[in-house]
Amino acid sequence: MTANLVAVCFAAGEPLRLARFWAGVLGGELTGGGRDVVVLVPRGETGFGVRFVSGSGPKLGQNQMHFDLTSVSPADQRATVAKSLGLGARHIDIGQRPEEGHVVLADPEGNEFCVIEPGNAFLEGCGFLGAVACDGSREVGLFWRAALGWPLVWDQDEETAIQAPGGGPKITWGGSPVNARAGKNRLRFELSPGAGRDQEGEVERLVALGAGRVEGDRGVAGPVVLADPDGNEFCVLAEGVAGS
Repeated sequence: MTANLVAVCFAAGEPLRLARFWAGVLGGELTGGGRDVVVLVPRGETGFGVRFVSGSGPKLGQNQMHFDLTSVSPADQRATVAKSLGLGARHIDIGQRPEEGHVVLADPEGNEFCVIEPGNAFLEGCGFLGAVACDGSREVGLFWRAALGWPLVWDQDEETAIQAPGGGPKITWGGSPVNARAGKNRLRFELSPGAGRDQEGEVERLVALGAGRVEGDRGVAGPVVLADPDGNEFCVLAEGVAGS
């Protein structure tokens, strides 16, 4: 009786433009109700969608969450970087060392992502979208293990990672110290209630696990916004609602 991860949601200044960028990088079909809400339909290896909604303000600091893309060869890594740059990405410096093999880029709205070097054993078998990498404590990693019911696949030196039982991207947390948040997060998780549970029942379960309410109910068909133990917002959708 655990929640389902429906999507990783980006708050964007131009949702359609950002969605087209990520569709070009990740592949997949775009759907949605207009320019303010666009969905990148999940692929089989991913299991969750990527949603783009209107609402991003000025970027005040490094995001708490980013995508790690994998490579099968040096040529493949270069091709992913070149393709991303051609679609509107740019190189950025977030303190990575010259000897590190991954390439750090930002999408057209400044959201960081990494193109990981080939041979990375931790992400082996995870698919092209290898991980959703988060800045967060061990406590929050254990919270999300319980929230989603995904097995804990890494738990060392305060770093944690979970992965769906059927495989796909890992969700990782880098451990303490956790960077101070700079305003409301641009990326967040969107959940739907588990089987046999309604929205309020799911909210109550998540609160019992350590989440806190940051906004009240938004009506019959609206999402409930919560915060995980590190203060990162996420939302629980109403039953039968595919996105907020």
